Amino acid sequence: MTEKEAFFARRERQNEAVLRQANLTIKRFLALDGDAYGEGAIPKKYKELLGLAASAVLRCGECITYHVVRAREEGATREEIAEALSVALVVGGSIVIPHLRQAFELLEEW
Repeated sequence: MTEKEAFFARRERQNEAVLRQANLTIKRFLALDGDAYGEGAIPKKYKELLGLAASAVLRCGECITYHVVRAREEGATREEIAEALSVALVVGGSIVIPHLRQAFELLEEW
C-alpha cells in the first residue's frame, strides 16, 4: 500500500468511526463541509486550492495532505498549487514554511 493509499484508508476508517457515533450537530457540519467543496460558482479545483491555502495558514498537516491530493485530482497543476501556497505564506508568515515543505514533498511523491 502506498503512503497515499494508507492516508486515505486511515481517513476513511476514522470518518466511519465518527459517523457511527456522531450526533446531529457533527453530521450537519460534515454535510456542510461536503456541500462547500462541491461544484458551484467556483469550480471544485479552486475550492481545493482555497482549502489548501487555509490549511497551510492554520497549520493542519492532515488537511494539507488532503487538499494537495484533492487539488491534483481536480486538475490543479503544480504551478497552481505553488501559487496557492505562496498566498498562504504571505498571509500566514514564516510559520507556514514547515507546511510548505510538507506540501512540496507530497507533490514530488505523488
